Amino acid sequence: MTIAELLTLDRVFLDLWAADKRRLIGDLSRQAAGAAGVEASAIAEALNIREQLGSTGMGSGIAIPHARLAPLKRPLGLFARLRAPIDFEAIDGNRVDLVFLLLLPAQAQDDHLNALACVARRLRAEPVTVALRKAQDAEELYAVLTERGGA
Repeated sequence: MTIAELLTLDRVFLDLWAADKRRLIGDLSRQAAGAAGVEASAIAEALNIREQLGSTGMGSGIAIPHARLAPLKRPLGLFARLRAPIDFEAIDGNRVDLVFLLLLPAQAQDDHLNALACVARRLRAEPVTVALRKAQDAEELYAVLTERGGA
């Protein structure tokens, strides 16, 4: 699985503003609802339940909030670079400014692990995070995420 299979340019957001983690999850859920074909409230609820199990803030300013949704037919991603970092209760205690939302079909075990591993592997690469933080527009963010940006 590749990020290009999860993400489209219209689901990449530059300089998104969020007051806190809960509001960010609500905003991202609203953005993802149309593409997912699932109500924003159901997406937000699933993401918040997952966050209660433990933060999806993986450190270094990165979070990968994710959830399984029964109505979903295929994995779907959404990326946001935040205008200002927020507390995401990340494992390293650092605030988060790069967020990759991942929604997965409830029944697809292998897709879940493959999609999550794919995103985590890409975002763990320091040249990628540096390029994401320097990107000037959504097209550049998308190119970096999908490995078309040379990072």
